[in-house]
Amino acid sequence: VPTALLAALLALAWCAAAVTVPAQEQTHVLRAGTLIPVAGDPIDDAVLVFRQGRIVALGPADAVDVPADAVVLDHSEAVVMPGLVDTHSHLSTPWAADGSHPLQPEVRALDGLDVRDATFAKARAGGITTVNIMPGSGHLMSGQTVYLKLRDGRVLEDLAIRVDDGSEGGRMAGGLKMANGTNSQDEPPFPGTRAKSAAMVREMFVKAQEYGAKRAGDDPPDRDLALDTLLEVLDGTRVVHHHTHRADDIMTVLRLRDEFGFRVVLQHVSEGYKVADQIAAAGVPCSVIVIDSPGGKIEAIDMDWGNAGALERAGAVVGFHTDDPVNDSRLFLRSAAFGVRAGMGRDAALAGMTLAGARMLDLDDRIGTLEVGKDADFVVLSGDPLSVYTRVRQTWVEGAKVFDLADPDDALMAEGGYGAGQPRPGGMLCCFGKEDWR
Repeated sequence: VPTALLAALLALAWCAAAVTVPAQEQTHVLRAGTLIPVAGDPIDDAVLVFRQGRIVALGPADAVDVPADAVVLDHSEAVVMPGLVDTHSHLSTPWAADGSHPLQPEVRALDGLDVRDATFAKARAGGITTVNIMPGSGHLMSGQTVYLKLRDGRVLEDLAIRVDDGSEGGRMAGGLKMANGTNSQDEPPFPGTRAKSAAMVREMFVKAQEYGAKRAGDDPPDRDLALDTLLEVLDGTRVVHHHTHRADDIMTVLRLRDEFGFRVVLQHVSEGYKVADQIAAAGVPCSVIVIDSPGGKIEAIDMDWGNAGALERAGAVVGFHTDDPVNDSRLFLRSAAFGVRAGMGRDAALAGMTLAGARMLDLDDRIGTLEVGKDADFVVLSGDPLSVYTRVRQTWVEGAKVFDLADPDDALMAEGGYGAGQPRPGGMLCCFGKEDWR
């Protein structure tokens, strides 16, 4: 290639690169047949305008000024709603606490997570944009949970939600997983009864109180990671996400909460309807699991589809979760549909998939509704969110598309069976669809 021609081509390429605007820097206008903001009534023939990952305008198409240079996304036959918030998930099955002790608040789920696991892609295929990933419930305290945005990242730091704690960059957001009932009962050193379970939790919180008092004194003790975590719980910085099923176990959690003043989200609450008034009076939110087949543990034998509706009518804040892999993340919207079928209000059910979960994670200033200034996290649906026939067409996180049913690789995540998308399932890669070696 002649030197002059090569120089001209390089100059042209440089100019093109200089004027190229990253996708998230451009203004996008999404046209929707129906927009469900959750913060207000549905809007027909609507537009959603977003730029740099944030919503800048929304409303009826004839009432919103659309920038002339905006990228237009035509979903005029679709329903658009906020990204779904899953307040209790086990994507990639993180192992946290081990069998050495029933109380291990210092262990972090984030240190056992693989964000390249196919379960993350499947959650995006279900319209989930934010998750609270938890350790299991085989311990009284099984470790710290982590809140993630399901961005298209390659390492956990790409997905982590950070909160300002005075340190550079802030800390990764998360709560503390606790449990009671039969899950945490076992041979010593684990408790053998419900009463012993509560006593062991109480004893550790008392230790944390004493540790905190000493740390504030002139001769502070050596640092204790477990008790440091509980100090965050006691000062309200870290929320407790408490696995509990039976009504008597629920009341034990409320008793401990009153005694030590920690903030708590009740997880599962299978018999919440039996003590709905007490839960509502305590002002404690509930993250409900809905299953559509019998089985499971004996303490959930009285689980009822009407649970969410009963809690709503009592005045409690009610959200939903998958407990993935107990429920497939790709089918999360069914939880709201089951709730409505069993007597929950439609608006409350849709908020339970979005805004209620955002509140439980202290993220409702950023997510949970479609409003100006909030993150551009949304789901494009083929029809009504509560219809069994509706498909998730696209999922967007902070103005970036992270799932598209029209993409064959993404369609595999939405429609494939067990093992779909896993990169190395034994020696039978050909049987599971396209592998990803990147």
